Amino acid sequence: MTISRPLLIQSDGTLLLDERHPDYAATRNIVREIAELHKRPGVFHTYRISPVTLWHAAASGWTAERVIERLTSLSRFGLPRTLEEEIRSRMNRYGVLRLVASSEARTLMLMSRSPELLDRLRLRDDMAMAFDGEPTDNAIAVRPEARGWIKRKLAELGYPVIDAAGYRAGRALDVQLRGRTLAGQPIRLRDYQAEAVEAFLGDDVHDGGSGVVVLPCGSGKTWVGMAALARLKCETLILTPNRVSVSQWIEEILRNTTLKEADIGEYTGDAKNVRPVTVATYQILTHRRSKEEDYPHWQLFVNREWGLIVYDEVHLLPAPVFRMTADLQATRRLGLTATLVREDGREEDAFALIGPKRYEVQWRAMEEKKWIAEAVCTEVRVPMEERAMLDYTAAPKKLKHRIAGQNPLKTAVVRTLLNRHYGTPTLIIGQYLDQLHDLANELSLPLITGEMPHSNRKQLFKRFKDGEIGVLVVSKIANFAVDLPDAAVAIQVSGSYGSRQEEAQRLGRILRPKASGISASFYSVVSDGTDEIEFSRNRGRFLLEQGYPYTVDRWIKADAPATPQEKVGP
Repeated sequence: MTISRPLLIQSDGTLLLDERHPDYAATRNIVREIAELHKRPGVFHTYRISPVTLWHAAASGWTAERVIERLTSLSRFGLPRTLEEEIRSRMNRYGVLRLVASSEARTLMLMSRSPELLDRLRLRDDMAMAFDGEPTDNAIAVRPEARGWIKRKLAELGYPVIDAAGYRAGRALDVQLRGRTLAGQPIRLRDYQAEAVEAFLGDDVHDGGSGVVVLPCGSGKTWVGMAALARLKCETLILTPNRVSVSQWIEEILRNTTLKEADIGEYTGDAKNVRPVTVATYQILTHRRSKEEDYPHWQLFVNREWGLIVYDEVHLLPAPVFRMTADLQATRRLGLTATLVREDGREEDAFALIGPKRYEVQWRAMEEKKWIAEAVCTEVRVPMEERAMLDYTAAPKKLKHRIAGQNPLKTAVVRTLLNRHYGTPTLIIGQYLDQLHDLANELSLPLITGEMPHSNRKQLFKRFKDGEIGVLVVSKIANFAVDLPDAAVAIQVSGSYGSRQEEAQRLGRILRPKASGISASFYSVVSDGTDEIEFSRNRGRFLLEQGYPYTVDRWIKADAPATPQEKVGP
Protein backbone atom coordinates (compact mmCIF):
# COMPACT_ATOMS: atom_id res chain seq x y z
CA MET A 1 0.00 0.00 0.00
CA THR A 2 1.34 3.40 -0.96
CA ILE A 3 0.97 6.08 1.70
CA SER A 4 0.68 9.40 -0.10
CA ARG A 5 1.87 11.87 2.56
CA PRO A 6 3.07 11.47 6.14
CA LEU A 7 0.89 13.95 8.08
CA LEU A 8 -2.74 14.03 9.12
CA ILE A 9 -3.60 17.52 10.36
CA GLN A 10 -6.58 18.44 12.52
CA SER A 11 -8.15 21.86 12.87
CA ASP A 12 -7.22 22.13 16.59
CA GLY A 13 -3.50 22.06 15.77
CA THR A 14 -3.01 18.33 16.31
CA LEU A 15 -0.56 16.74 13.87
CA LEU A 16 -0.47 12.95 13.42
CA LEU A 17 2.82 11.80 11.90
CA ASP A 18 2.90 8.32 10.36
CA GLU A 19 6.18 6.62 11.26
CA ARG A 20 5.69 4.06 8.43
CA HIS A 21 6.11 6.71 5.79
CA PRO A 22 9.47 6.76 3.97
CA ASP A 23 9.72 10.51 4.62
CA TYR A 24 9.03 10.12 8.35
CA ALA A 25 12.47 11.24 9.60
CA ALA A 26 12.64 14.32 7.37
CA THR A 27 9.06 15.26 8.26
CA ARG A 28 9.74 14.85 11.98
CA ASN A 29 12.63 17.30 11.73
CA ILE A 30 10.29 19.88 10.20
CA VAL A 31 7.38 19.25 12.56
CA ARG A 32 9.39 19.61 15.75
CA GLU A 33 10.43 23.10 14.64
CA ILE A 34 6.81 24.24 14.89
CA ALA A 35 5.08 21.81 17.27
CA GLU A 36 5.64 19.81 20.45
CA LEU A 37 5.36 16.03 20.75
CA HIS A 38 2.24 15.18 22.75
CA LYS A 39 2.19 11.38 22.72
CA ARG A 40 3.50 8.45 20.74
CA PRO A 41 1.11 5.54 21.31
CA GLY A 42 1.64 3.61 18.06
CA VAL A 43 2.54 4.24 14.44
CA PHE A 44 0.97 7.71 14.57
CA HIS A 45 2.93 10.21 16.67
CA THR A 46 0.84 13.09 18.00
CA TYR A 47 2.19 16.64 17.95
CA ARG A 48 0.49 19.85 19.04
CA ILE A 49 0.92 23.31 17.59
CA SER A 50 0.64 26.00 20.29
CA PRO A 51 1.16 29.77 20.37
CA VAL A 52 4.57 29.32 22.02
CA THR A 53 5.80 26.74 19.49
CA LEU A 54 4.82 29.13 16.69
CA TRP A 55 6.56 32.04 18.43
CA HIS A 56 9.75 30.02 18.76
CA ALA A 57 9.50 29.19 15.07
CA ALA A 58 9.00 32.86 14.21
CA ALA A 59 11.99 33.84 16.35
CA SER A 60 14.05 31.23 14.47
CA GLY A 61 13.18 32.81 11.13
CA TRP A 62 10.08 30.88 10.05
CA THR A 63 7.26 32.88 8.48
CA ALA A 64 3.58 31.98 8.57
CA GLU A 65 3.61 31.41 4.82
CA ARG A 66 6.55 29.03 5.06
CA VAL A 67 4.90 27.03 7.86
CA ILE A 68 1.64 26.82 5.92
CA GLU A 69 3.42 25.82 2.71
CA ARG A 70 5.41 23.05 4.41
CA LEU A 71 2.43 21.66 6.30
CA THR A 72 0.28 21.74 3.16
CA SER A 73 2.92 19.84 1.19
CA LEU A 74 3.16 17.16 3.90
CA SER A 75 -0.53 16.78 4.72
CA ARG A 76 -2.40 13.76 3.43
CA PHE A 77 -5.75 15.54 3.39
CA GLY A 78 -4.76 19.18 3.26
CA LEU A 79 -4.43 21.90 5.88
CA PRO A 80 -7.70 22.88 7.62
CA ARG A 81 -8.64 26.47 6.89
CA THR A 82 -9.19 27.31 10.57
CA LEU A 83 -5.67 26.12 11.46
CA GLU A 84 -4.19 28.03 8.54
CA GLU A 85 -5.84 31.18 9.86
CA GLU A 86 -4.63 30.43 13.39
CA ILE A 87 -1.04 30.01 12.20
CA ARG A 88 -1.18 33.30 10.31
CA SER A 89 -2.73 35.11 13.26
CA ARG A 90 -0.25 33.81 15.83
CA MET A 91 2.91 34.15 13.75
CA ASN A 92 2.03 37.49 12.20
CA ARG A 93 1.65 38.91 15.70
CA TYR A 94 5.33 38.18 16.35
CA GLY A 95 7.13 41.45 15.61
CA VAL A 96 4.01 43.63 15.63
CA LEU A 97 5.17 45.01 18.99
CA ARG A 98 8.74 46.06 19.73
CA LEU A 99 10.29 47.64 22.79
CA VAL A 100 13.01 50.16 22.06
CA ALA A 101 14.91 52.73 24.10
CA SER A 102 13.71 56.30 23.72
CA SER A 103 16.11 58.87 22.36
CA GLU A 104 16.45 60.35 25.85
CA ALA A 105 17.16 56.82 27.19
CA ARG A 106 15.05 57.60 30.26
CA THR A 107 12.02 55.67 29.12
CA LEU A 108 11.15 52.82 26.80
CA MET A 109 8.91 53.03 23.78
CA LEU A 110 6.47 50.30 22.76
CA MET A 111 6.37 50.49 18.98
CA SER A 112 3.60 48.94 16.92
CA ARG A 113 2.80 48.43 13.26
CA SER A 114 -0.84 48.81 14.33
CA PRO A 115 -1.93 52.11 15.93
CA GLU A 116 -5.32 50.54 16.62
CA LEU A 117 -3.66 47.85 18.73
CA LEU A 118 -1.83 50.49 20.80
CA ASP A 119 -5.12 52.27 21.40
CA ARG A 120 -6.77 49.06 22.58
CA LEU A 121 -3.89 48.27 24.90
CA ARG A 122 -3.78 51.79 26.33
CA LEU A 123 -7.46 51.63 27.21
CA ARG A 124 -7.15 48.38 29.16
CA ASP A 125 -7.45 49.07 32.89
CA ASP A 126 -5.06 46.24 33.73
CA MET A 127 -2.26 47.79 31.63
CA ALA A 128 -2.55 51.48 32.45
CA MET A 129 0.15 51.35 35.13
CA ALA A 130 2.78 50.33 32.56
CA PHE A 131 2.28 53.29 30.22
CA ASP A 132 3.54 56.83 30.55
CA GLY A 133 1.53 59.36 28.56
CA GLU A 134 -0.49 59.16 25.36
CA PRO A 135 0.42 57.30 22.16
CA THR A 136 2.25 59.33 19.50
CA ASP A 137 2.30 58.01 15.95
CA ASN A 138 2.95 54.28 16.37
CA ALA A 139 4.46 54.34 19.85
CA ILE A 140 3.69 54.82 23.51
CA ALA A 141 6.11 55.35 26.39
CA VAL A 142 6.56 52.47 28.87
CA ARG A 143 7.89 52.93 32.37
CA PRO A 144 11.34 51.25 32.56
CA GLU A 145 10.38 49.33 35.70
CA ALA A 146 7.47 47.75 33.76
CA ARG A 147 9.68 46.27 31.03
CA GLY A 148 9.34 42.67 32.18
CA TRP A 149 5.77 42.98 33.40
CA ILE A 150 4.46 44.31 30.11
CA LYS A 151 6.24 41.63 28.06
CA ARG A 152 4.73 38.96 30.27
CA LYS A 153 1.25 40.51 30.06
CA LEU A 154 1.35 40.95 26.31
CA ALA A 155 2.47 37.35 25.82
CA GLU A 156 -0.50 36.30 27.92
CA LEU A 157 -2.71 38.33 25.55
CA GLY A 158 -1.13 36.61 22.53
CA TYR A 159 1.23 39.41 21.48
CA PRO A 160 4.87 38.43 22.04
CA VAL A 161 7.14 41.46 22.19
CA ILE A 162 10.50 41.73 20.46
CA ASP A 163 12.69 43.44 23.02
CA ALA A 164 15.20 45.66 21.23
CA ALA A 165 15.70 48.13 24.09
CA GLY A 166 19.28 46.99 24.68
CA TYR A 167 21.06 45.95 27.85
CA ARG A 168 23.30 47.52 30.43
CA ALA A 169 26.94 46.52 30.17
CA GLY A 170 27.26 45.59 33.83
CA ARG A 171 30.37 46.08 35.90
CA ALA A 172 33.45 45.24 33.82
CA LEU A 173 35.39 42.06 34.58
CA ASP A 174 38.75 41.09 33.14
CA VAL A 175 38.19 37.47 32.12
CA GLN A 176 38.92 35.20 29.20
CA LEU A 177 39.02 31.51 28.43
CA ARG A 178 42.39 29.93 29.01
CA GLY A 179 44.43 28.84 26.03
CA ARG A 180 45.02 25.55 27.82
CA THR A 181 43.47 23.73 30.73
CA LEU A 182 45.39 23.43 33.99
CA ALA A 183 46.28 19.92 32.81
CA GLY A 184 47.88 21.39 29.68
CA GLN A 185 45.19 20.40 27.18
CA PRO A 186 44.35 23.05 24.55
CA ILE A 187 40.98 24.73 25.03
CA ARG A 188 38.82 25.13 21.96
CA LEU A 189 35.06 25.42 21.85
CA ARG A 190 33.29 22.78 19.83
CA ASP A 191 31.66 24.16 16.70
CA TYR A 192 28.14 24.00 18.10
CA GLN A 193 29.18 25.67 21.36
CA ALA A 194 30.71 28.58 19.46
CA GLU A 195 27.61 28.79 17.25
CA ALA A 196 25.39 28.84 20.34
CA VAL A 197 27.30 31.77 21.83
CA GLU A 198 27.08 33.72 18.56
CA ALA A 199 23.35 32.99 18.29
CA PHE A 200 22.79 34.20 21.84
CA LEU A 201 24.78 37.43 21.50
CA GLY A 202 23.39 38.34 18.08
CA ASP A 203 24.84 40.81 15.62
CA ASP A 204 24.71 43.96 17.73
CA VAL A 205 23.65 45.34 21.09
CA HIS A 206 19.98 45.36 20.09
CA ASP A 207 19.88 41.87 18.59
CA GLY A 208 20.32 38.98 20.97
CA GLY A 209 21.48 39.08 24.54
CA SER A 210 18.50 37.16 25.87
CA GLY A 211 17.22 33.72 25.09
CA VAL A 212 17.66 30.00 25.50
CA VAL A 213 20.26 27.58 24.19
CA VAL A 214 19.01 23.99 23.94
CA LEU A 215 21.71 21.30 23.93
CA PRO A 216 21.65 17.65 25.00
CA CYS A 217 22.82 16.61 28.44
CA GLY A 218 26.51 15.83 28.37
CA SER A 219 27.25 18.18 25.47
CA GLY A 220 28.92 20.91 27.52
CA LYS A 221 26.29 23.60 28.09
CA THR A 222 28.54 25.00 30.82
CA TRP A 223 31.05 25.91 28.11
CA VAL A 224 28.42 28.10 26.42
CA GLY A 225 27.92 29.98 29.68
CA MET A 226 31.66 30.42 30.27
CA ALA A 227 32.24 31.56 26.68
CA ALA A 228 29.43 34.13 26.95
CA LEU A 229 30.98 35.40 30.19
CA ALA A 230 34.38 35.69 28.51
CA ARG A 231 32.92 37.51 25.50
CA LEU A 232 30.89 40.01 27.53
CA LYS A 233 33.58 40.50 30.20
CA CYS A 234 31.12 41.55 32.86
CA GLU A 235 30.12 40.56 36.37
CA THR A 236 27.82 37.56 36.13
CA LEU A 237 25.24 35.79 38.28
CA ILE A 238 24.80 32.06 37.60
CA LEU A 239 21.71 30.28 38.95
CA THR A 240 21.63 26.48 39.21
CA PRO A 241 19.27 23.77 40.50
CA ASN A 242 21.34 22.50 43.43
CA ARG A 243 24.51 22.72 45.49
CA VAL A 244 26.28 20.00 43.49
CA SER A 245 25.92 22.00 40.28
CA VAL A 246 27.13 25.14 42.10
CA SER A 247 30.37 23.34 42.94
CA GLN A 248 30.74 22.04 39.41
CA TRP A 249 30.25 25.49 37.85
CA ILE A 250 32.87 26.95 40.17
CA GLU A 251 35.32 24.14 39.39
CA GLU A 252 34.80 24.54 35.63
CA ILE A 253 35.24 28.32 35.75
CA LEU A 254 38.47 28.01 37.76
CA ARG A 255 39.78 25.29 35.47
CA ASN A 256 38.98 26.92 32.15
CA THR A 257 39.00 30.71 32.63
CA THR A 258 41.52 33.21 33.97
CA LEU A 259 39.39 33.98 37.04
CA LYS A 260 40.80 33.23 40.49
CA GLU A 261 39.11 31.87 43.59
CA ALA A 262 38.77 35.40 44.97
CA ASP A 263 36.68 36.34 41.91
CA ILE A 264 34.05 33.62 42.36
CA GLY A 265 31.46 33.42 45.12
CA GLU A 266 29.17 30.63 46.27
CA TYR A 267 25.71 31.69 47.43
CA THR A 268 23.92 28.71 48.98
CA GLY A 269 22.50 27.57 52.28
CA ASP A 270 26.07 27.02 53.49
CA ALA A 271 27.83 30.13 52.17
CA LYS A 272 26.81 33.67 51.25
CA ASN A 273 29.71 35.06 49.25
CA VAL A 274 28.82 37.66 46.62
CA ARG A 275 31.70 38.27 44.20
CA PRO A 276 32.18 39.35 40.56
CA VAL A 277 30.98 35.92 39.44
CA THR A 278 28.48 34.46 41.90
CA VAL A 279 26.93 31.00 41.60
CA ALA A 280 23.69 30.45 43.53
CA THR A 281 20.87 27.92 43.73
CA TYR A 282 17.26 28.54 42.83
CA GLN A 283 16.34 27.15 46.25
CA ILE A 284 18.21 29.81 48.22
CA LEU A 285 16.57 32.58 46.20
CA THR A 286 13.09 31.20 46.82
CA HIS A 287 13.65 30.38 50.50
CA ARG A 288 11.58 32.22 53.09
CA ARG A 289 10.38 31.36 56.55
CA SER A 290 6.68 31.69 55.77
CA LYS A 291 4.38 32.61 52.92
CA GLU A 292 3.69 35.94 54.61
CA GLU A 293 7.34 37.02 54.62
CA ASP A 294 9.42 38.46 51.80
CA TYR A 295 12.17 36.49 50.10
CA PRO A 296 15.27 37.58 52.07
CA HIS A 297 17.78 36.65 49.35
CA TRP A 298 16.21 38.52 46.43
CA GLN A 299 18.69 41.31 47.06
CA LEU A 300 21.28 39.09 45.38
CA PHE A 301 19.73 40.20 42.09
CA VAL A 302 20.23 43.90 42.76
CA ASN A 303 23.23 44.18 45.08
CA ARG A 304 25.68 44.24 42.17
CA GLU A 305 25.54 45.56 38.65
CA TRP A 306 25.32 42.21 36.91
CA GLY A 307 25.85 42.32 33.15
CA LEU A 308 24.74 38.71 32.58
CA ILE A 309 22.52 36.22 34.38
CA VAL A 310 22.86 32.55 33.42
CA TYR A 311 19.90 30.29 34.21
CA ASP A 312 21.19 26.72 34.25
CA GLU A 313 18.47 24.11 33.60
CA VAL A 314 16.13 26.99 32.80
CA HIS A 315 13.17 24.64 32.28
CA LEU A 316 13.19 24.19 36.07
CA LEU A 317 12.99 27.90 36.85
CA PRO A 318 10.69 28.26 39.89
CA ALA A 319 7.68 30.58 39.64
CA PRO A 320 9.03 33.14 42.15
CA VAL A 321 12.21 33.53 40.07
CA PHE A 322 10.05 34.54 37.11
CA ARG A 323 8.85 37.46 39.22
CA MET A 324 12.43 38.42 40.06
CA THR A 325 13.44 38.09 36.41
CA ALA A 326 10.64 40.43 35.35
CA ASP A 327 12.56 43.21 37.12
CA LEU A 328 15.85 42.37 35.39
CA GLN A 329 15.05 42.85 31.73
CA ALA A 330 17.89 45.35 31.28
CA THR A 331 20.34 42.55 32.13
CA ARG A 332 21.36 39.97 29.54
CA ARG A 333 19.78 36.60 30.29
CA LEU A 334 21.06 33.24 29.04
CA GLY A 335 18.98 30.12 29.62
CA LEU A 336 20.67 26.73 29.27
CA THR A 337 18.65 23.53 29.03
CA ALA A 338 18.35 20.13 27.41
CA THR A 339 14.63 20.61 26.75
CA LEU A 340 12.16 23.47 26.49
CA VAL A 341 9.52 21.22 28.07
CA ARG A 342 8.02 22.62 31.26
CA GLU A 343 5.67 20.48 33.31
CA ASP A 344 3.94 23.52 34.86
CA GLY A 345 2.67 25.08 31.64
CA ARG A 346 4.63 28.32 32.05
CA GLU A 347 6.21 28.28 28.58
CA GLU A 348 4.79 31.75 27.85
CA ASP A 349 6.55 33.21 30.91
CA ALA A 350 9.84 31.63 29.91
CA PHE A 351 9.51 32.97 26.37
CA ALA A 352 8.62 36.48 27.52
CA LEU A 353 11.10 36.88 30.38
CA ILE A 354 14.12 34.75 29.44
CA GLY A 355 13.74 35.01 25.70
CA PRO A 356 13.14 32.84 22.63
CA LYS A 357 15.07 29.77 21.65
CA ARG A 358 18.30 31.02 20.10
CA TYR A 359 20.01 27.75 19.28
CA GLU A 360 19.27 24.03 19.37
CA VAL A 361 20.95 20.80 18.30
CA GLN A 362 19.07 17.51 18.23
CA TRP A 363 20.38 14.71 20.44
CA ARG A 364 20.82 12.13 17.68
CA ALA A 365 22.73 14.63 15.54
CA MET A 366 25.18 15.04 18.42
CA GLU A 367 25.44 11.28 18.80
CA GLU A 368 26.23 10.80 15.11
CA LYS A 369 29.17 13.20 15.48
CA LYS A 370 30.35 11.37 18.63
CA TRP A 371 29.86 14.43 20.84
CA ILE A 372 27.60 12.36 23.10
CA ALA A 373 27.52 8.63 23.65
CA GLU A 374 25.21 6.28 21.78
CA ALA A 375 22.43 5.14 24.10
CA VAL A 376 20.01 2.21 24.22
CA CYS A 377 16.81 2.67 26.26
CA THR A 378 14.90 -0.24 27.76
CA GLU A 379 11.71 -0.31 29.80
CA VAL A 380 11.65 -3.33 32.10
CA ARG A 381 8.16 -4.28 33.27
CA VAL A 382 8.07 -6.13 36.57
CA PRO A 383 4.97 -7.89 37.99
CA MET A 384 3.62 -7.03 41.41
CA GLU A 385 3.37 -9.84 43.94
CA GLU A 386 -0.20 -10.66 44.97
CA ARG A 387 -0.03 -8.93 48.37
CA ALA A 388 1.53 -5.79 46.88
CA MET A 389 -1.06 -5.68 44.10
CA LEU A 390 -3.88 -5.94 46.65
CA ASP A 391 -2.36 -2.99 48.53
CA TYR A 392 -2.05 -1.07 45.28
CA THR A 393 -5.63 -1.75 44.23
CA ALA A 394 -7.05 -0.72 47.62
CA ALA A 395 -4.91 2.42 47.98
CA PRO A 396 -6.23 5.92 47.26
CA LYS A 397 -5.06 7.39 43.96
CA LYS A 398 -2.42 9.62 45.53
CA LEU A 399 -0.63 6.60 47.06
CA LYS A 400 -0.82 4.21 44.11
CA HIS A 401 2.22 5.62 42.33
CA ARG A 402 4.40 5.26 45.41
CA ILE A 403 3.33 1.65 46.03
CA ALA A 404 4.03 0.76 42.40
CA GLY A 405 7.34 2.63 42.46
CA GLN A 406 8.54 0.75 45.55
CA ASN A 407 7.67 -2.71 44.17
CA PRO A 408 10.03 -5.04 46.14
CA LEU A 409 10.62 -7.23 43.06
CA LYS A 410 12.56 -4.38 41.47
CA THR A 411 15.54 -5.26 43.67
CA ALA A 412 15.95 -8.58 41.88
CA VAL A 413 15.83 -6.79 38.53
CA VAL A 414 18.52 -4.35 39.65
CA ARG A 415 20.72 -7.21 40.84
CA THR A 416 20.43 -8.95 37.46
CA LEU A 417 21.17 -5.77 35.53
CA LEU A 418 24.23 -5.11 37.69
CA ASN A 419 25.47 -8.61 36.90
CA ARG A 420 24.81 -8.04 33.21
CA HIS A 421 26.90 -4.84 33.27
CA TYR A 422 29.47 -5.94 35.81
CA GLY A 423 32.51 -3.67 35.75
CA THR A 424 30.67 -0.82 33.99
CA PRO A 425 30.19 2.40 36.01
CA THR A 426 26.50 2.39 36.95
CA LEU A 427 24.01 4.75 38.58
CA ILE A 428 20.83 3.52 40.27
CA ILE A 429 18.43 6.46 40.47
CA GLY A 430 15.12 6.68 42.32
CA GLN A 431 12.49 8.92 43.81
CA TYR A 432 11.75 7.34 47.21
CA LEU A 433 14.33 7.41 49.98
CA ASP A 434 12.99 4.31 51.76
CA GLN A 435 13.35 2.34 48.56
CA LEU A 436 16.87 3.62 47.95
CA HIS A 437 18.00 2.84 51.50
CA ASP A 438 16.63 -0.70 51.15
CA LEU A 439 18.38 -1.18 47.81
CA ALA A 440 21.67 0.14 49.14
CA ASN A 441 21.51 -2.09 52.19
CA GLU A 442 20.46 -5.25 50.32
CA LEU A 443 23.01 -4.83 47.55
CA SER A 444 25.76 -3.36 49.79
CA LEU A 445 26.10 -0.19 47.72
CA PRO A 446 26.93 3.41 48.67
CA LEU A 447 23.97 5.80 48.70
CA ILE A 448 23.85 9.55 48.02
CA THR A 449 20.79 11.60 48.96
CA GLY A 450 20.00 15.22 49.68
CA GLU A 451 20.20 14.41 53.39
CA MET A 452 23.93 13.72 53.11
CA PRO A 453 26.35 16.57 53.90
CA HIS A 454 27.68 18.16 50.74
CA SER A 455 31.29 17.28 51.56
CA ASN A 456 30.39 13.59 51.87
CA ARG A 457 28.47 13.66 48.59
CA LYS A 458 31.37 15.33 46.86
CA GLN A 459 33.77 12.69 48.18
CA LEU A 460 31.61 9.79 46.97
CA PHE A 461 31.19 11.37 43.54
CA LYS A 462 34.97 11.80 43.34
CA ARG A 463 35.56 8.16 44.25
CA PHE A 464 33.11 7.12 41.54
CA LYS A 465 34.89 9.33 38.99
CA ASP A 466 38.25 7.91 40.07
CA GLY A 467 37.01 4.34 39.60
CA GLU A 468 37.17 3.40 43.28
CA ILE A 469 33.38 2.86 43.33
CA GLY A 470 31.66 1.08 40.45
CA VAL A 471 28.00 1.56 41.41
CA LEU A 472 26.21 4.43 43.15
CA VAL A 473 22.64 4.57 44.40
CA VAL A 474 21.50 8.18 44.00
CA SER A 475 18.31 10.07 44.84
CA LYS A 476 16.77 12.67 42.54
CA ILE A 477 19.72 14.99 43.21
CA ALA A 478 21.31 13.06 40.32
CA ASN A 479 18.75 14.56 37.95
CA PHE A 480 20.74 17.74 37.54
CA ALA A 481 24.27 18.65 36.56
CA VAL A 482 26.10 15.75 38.15
CA ASP A 483 29.36 15.46 36.24
CA LEU A 484 30.15 11.74 36.13
CA PRO A 485 31.61 11.32 32.64
CA ASP A 486 32.40 7.59 32.94
CA ALA A 487 28.88 6.54 34.03
CA ALA A 488 27.60 4.30 31.24
CA VAL A 489 24.57 2.56 32.78
CA ALA A 490 21.59 4.16 34.52
CA ILE A 491 18.88 2.10 36.21
CA GLN A 492 15.81 4.15 37.08
CA VAL A 493 13.79 2.37 39.77
CA SER A 494 11.21 5.11 40.41
CA GLY A 495 10.43 8.57 39.17
CA SER A 496 8.41 11.71 39.60
CA TYR A 497 5.13 10.65 37.96
CA GLY A 498 5.24 11.46 34.23
CA SER A 499 8.02 14.06 34.17
CA ARG A 500 9.58 14.29 30.71
CA GLN A 501 12.20 16.66 32.08
CA GLU A 502 13.35 14.10 34.62
CA GLU A 503 13.61 11.31 32.05
CA ALA A 504 15.77 13.45 29.81
CA GLN A 505 17.97 14.54 32.70
CA ARG A 506 18.51 11.00 33.94
CA LEU A 507 19.48 9.72 30.53
CA GLY A 508 21.78 12.71 30.32
CA ARG A 509 23.80 11.43 33.26
CA ILE A 510 25.29 8.72 31.02
CA LEU A 511 25.66 10.53 27.70
CA ARG A 512 29.21 11.81 28.07
CA PRO A 513 31.35 10.12 25.40
CA LYS A 514 33.28 7.18 26.83
CA ALA A 515 37.01 6.79 26.30
CA SER A 516 36.38 3.10 25.58
CA GLY A 517 33.72 3.96 22.98
CA ILE A 518 31.06 1.78 24.63
CA SER A 519 27.37 2.60 24.34
CA ALA A 520 25.29 3.85 27.24
CA SER A 521 22.40 1.78 28.60
CA PHE A 522 19.34 3.34 30.22
CA TYR A 523 16.83 1.13 32.05
CA SER A 524 13.50 2.29 33.40
CA VAL A 525 12.11 -0.34 35.78
CA VAL A 526 8.31 -0.09 36.13
CA SER A 527 5.59 -2.18 37.77
CA ASP A 528 3.37 -3.96 35.28
CA GLY A 529 -0.38 -3.50 35.60
CA THR A 530 -0.05 -0.15 37.42
CA ASP A 531 -0.12 3.54 36.64
CA GLU A 532 3.65 3.44 36.25
CA ILE A 533 3.12 2.14 32.71
CA GLU A 534 1.16 5.20 31.63
CA PHE A 535 3.49 7.55 33.47
CA SER A 536 6.44 5.82 31.81
CA ARG A 537 4.91 6.44 28.39
CA ASN A 538 4.58 10.11 29.19
CA ARG A 539 8.08 10.33 30.67
CA GLY A 540 9.58 8.82 27.55
CA ARG A 541 7.89 11.20 25.11
CA PHE A 542 10.75 13.65 24.90
CA LEU A 543 13.37 10.96 24.43
CA LEU A 544 11.25 9.24 21.79
CA GLU A 545 11.04 12.53 19.97
CA GLN A 546 14.82 12.80 20.08
CA GLY A 547 15.08 9.38 18.42
CA TYR A 548 15.56 7.12 21.44
CA PRO A 549 12.99 4.32 21.11
CA TYR A 550 12.36 2.09 24.13
CA THR A 551 12.57 -1.65 23.95
CA VAL A 552 10.00 -3.14 26.35
CA ASP A 553 11.20 -6.22 28.23
CA ARG A 554 9.11 -8.20 30.69
CA TRP A 555 10.67 -9.59 33.83
CA ILE A 556 10.29 -13.36 34.10
CA LYS A 557 11.04 -15.07 37.36
CA ALA A 558 11.34 -18.85 37.25
CA ASP A 559 9.62 -20.68 40.11
CA ALA A 560 11.85 -23.74 40.10
CA PRO A 561 12.95 -24.08 43.75
CA ALA A 562 16.25 -25.86 43.04
CA THR A 563 17.82 -23.48 40.55
CA PRO A 564 15.77 -20.30 40.47
CA GLN A 565 16.58 -18.20 37.42
CA GLU A 566 15.73 -14.60 36.80
CA LYS A 567 16.05 -12.82 33.52
CA VAL A 568 15.03 -9.64 31.78
CA GLY A 569 13.26 -10.19 28.51
CA PRO A 570 10.81 -12.55 26.91
